[in-house]
Amino acid sequence: MADDLFGAADTPEEHTLPLAVRMRPASLEEVLGQAKVLVPGSPLRRLASQSSRRSLTAPSSVILFGPPGVGKTTLAYIIAKQSGRVFEELSAVTSGVKDLRDVLRRAHDRLVTEGKETVLFIDEVHRFSKSQQDALLPSVENRDVTFIAATTENPSFSVISPLLSRSVVVKLEVLDDDDVHALLERALHDTRGLADEVKADDKAIDEITRLAGGDARKSLTILEAAAGAVTGDTARKKGARRPIITTDVVSSVMDIATVRYDKQGDDHYDVASAFIKSMRGSDVDASLHYLARMLRAGEDPRFIARRIIIASAEEVGMAAPQILQTTVAAAQAVALVGMPEARIILSEAVIAVATAPKSNASYMAINEALADVDAGRIGQVPLHLRNAPTALMKSWGNHDGYQYAHDAPGAVASQQYMPDELVGRQYYDPNDRGYEHEIGPRLERIRGILHNPPEKHQE
Repeated sequence: MADDLFGAADTPEEHTLPLAVRMRPASLEEVLGQAKVLVPGSPLRRLASQSSRRSLTAPSSVILFGPPGVGKTTLAYIIAKQSGRVFEELSAVTSGVKDLRDVLRRAHDRLVTEGKETVLFIDEVHRFSKSQQDALLPSVENRDVTFIAATTENPSFSVISPLLSRSVVVKLEVLDDDDVHALLERALHDTRGLADEVKADDKAIDEITRLAGGDARKSLTILEAAAGAVTGDTARKKGARRPIITTDVVSSVMDIATVRYDKQGDDHYDVASAFIKSMRGSDVDASLHYLARMLRAGEDPRFIARRIIIASAEEVGMAAPQILQTTVAAAQAVALVGMPEARIILSEAVIAVATAPKSNASYMAINEALADVDAGRIGQVPLHLRNAPTALMKSWGNHDGYQYAHDAPGAVASQQYMPDELVGRQYYDPNDRGYEHEIGPRLERIRGILHNPPEKHQE
């Protein structure tokens, strides 16, 4: 049970709890930053209603998906409290199947003997194994519990399909700056929080907001540390001026702004995606920003180097073919040098890709060629292109009539290379940027020669 961790701090013991715990909202109306999922009639609103108990129209299973510090645990508890259900909590990190079965048995007995429903909240449900998630299914299906799970990872990949199909997935958002500001102001003045014992100037509030990165819990933890730094262990004397939290104070309690980034979670893929798209879009500054985020979060520089190589081929291509050589050399240099100097090499490679002329013609060309092959449009290799190492194979007509390209004017022999079924098919369509501006006219002349071959050799 977690009832003592929520609501107003009415006893001296409760005032010793961390500020982030004391300031947890006591009702849905106090929740900040999640207005979109708390509109009237939303699944969470309906579930928090007293009338939702044993109601077949209210969801019986909810998965709260979002980053740390956005209120997943708080929402689960408020739903239980406002709807009159009992609140049971398990952590997927520390709980096993036995713990889960014990809770489910208690919930079932409570429902049968007392008529009381239970909210079973499981934090970090993505850490539950398949067998542990399977053990939940009968109780969720029979509505022995109202199941609420929290996860920082995309449930599409971390929650088993049978459980996912029985659940409403609610995506929670990072708090914006205004929400964090409001939370900090509330904590400064509320009797549950600092009760006006300290002040914080506007710049300090802005700095805490920046460092928190949308994480409510982190913002309150920083505020509490800063308040401790200006008050110490002694109580403020009557009539004395309130201590003021400044940006210098905030800096003194924070070594470095940590970056929200989970190398196994959605942040990893989101930042990597933004990194690639920024290079593709030629925004060199955004590209360097996402590079810096990955580096600060401890991403493997070799992974970053591989993504840059792929971008050089896919996004730059033949518009500036030398960029591929640059990025391959950069990857080799990164492996030789390592961090922290590798950051300079990666920066050069990113700048090279982001500022280069762009063409995805090579990428599109191979995709179209593969599509033809996958669709069965292959045909027979023309006889004059076939190998003829034996007399028998020569007698079949293999290699007969082949023209050696280097003997032709411009090294372009007027002969058919495509199978008959694909004659005239064109995959590569260069644009007019960078080196491809020169390739286009040359390719047009080459195709004019190739597509007007002499009559086929007559046997």
